[in-house]
Amino acid sequence: MNKIILGVACLALTVNVSAQTMKETIGKHFLIGAAVSTRNIYSQDPKVKSAIVDNFNAIVAENCMKGEAIHPEENRYSWDDADATVKFAEDNNMVVTGHCLVWHSQAPRWMFKDNDGKTVTREVLIDRLYHHITNVVSRYKGRIKGWDVVNEAFEDDGSYRKTQYYNIIGPEYFELAFKFAHEADPNAELYYNDYSMSKPGKRDAVCRLVRDLKAKGCRIDAVGMQSHNGTDYPNLNDYEASIDSFAACGVKVMMTELDINMLPSPQHFGGADISQRFKYDKTLNPYVNGLTKSAQKLFNERYLAFFKIYAKHKDQISRVTLWGVSDADSWLNGWPVPGRTNYSLLIDRQYNVKPVVKDIIKLFK
Repeated sequence: MNKIILGVACLALTVNVSAQTMKETIGKHFLIGAAVSTRNIYSQDPKVKSAIVDNFNAIVAENCMKGEAIHPEENRYSWDDADATVKFAEDNNMVVTGHCLVWHSQAPRWMFKDNDGKTVTREVLIDRLYHHITNVVSRYKGRIKGWDVVNEAFEDDGSYRKTQYYNIIGPEYFELAFKFAHEADPNAELYYNDYSMSKPGKRDAVCRLVRDLKAKGCRIDAVGMQSHNGTDYPNLNDYEASIDSFAACGVKVMMTELDINMLPSPQHFGGADISQRFKYDKTLNPYVNGLTKSAQKLFNERYLAFFKIYAKHKDQISRVTLWGVSDADSWLNGWPVPGRTNYSLLIDRQYNVKPVVKDIIKLFK
């Protein structure tokens, strides 16, 4: 009789361990999150909500907090979707990251022009930047853990991206943006976020930025490595070197937009600049009916390789966020080539966790 009870107990223990989720295991070391769309937040499908709250302890708004969405006119804000996103997190005991305050793409369309269509002066743009950051950050004071203050401001070689913010204000806009955000919510963490962060030129430029901001008395808590990865990029040694380099600057490191592009790249494609667009070609969409066995094996191997790095560097990392909830939600279905079927995330189109997640979880036990 005792043997039977023991056997049942052992079976129950085995089932319980195998059913552990990412947030229960990985979440003990750093936040594990997903980017959510308004479609996810408002969905009445219980599978969607379960996929989010059962697997993740953190979310970031995919689009509704970007400038053009939340501040469509100079004297008008559109808060509903951002409010709903924050409330969803609070209702489900999740941490929220704000994304993003200053970005050349998807910026408020009115930000850089006056009523006559002329480029605004430096003073006017600084004033507009101040009010935008102050009003957005203040609304969620104490409710959002941290903000991507500046997004994608360097080229791959480390030179400044010549955005309207840079062209009109100059490099001082970094310092101004971080100080405006800190004044609006002194307790919020502040981040710099960018893609292709394993490239030495960009890595060095971001390290210089962090040291410069700190020297000027600005708060900066972490650097976000977007991590829009592929089956053969980035180089894992360079990727790991960037984690060490950013941590050596006295900040945490975050993987903020993790996914793996399983589809062939068009000629001349690179990085994660959303302005890239390529014509549909069926040769660029080979997995309409699902990944082949060899492609699935590669998918598993790549995700395990990245999470092995995250486990190794868990003391330097504060958050890993996948860019989307499920394959159905991934931006990579429509970018940089529209109309494709991608398999870039850890939850499938039916909102089921993929088998490789069990192996990822084992790395953190």
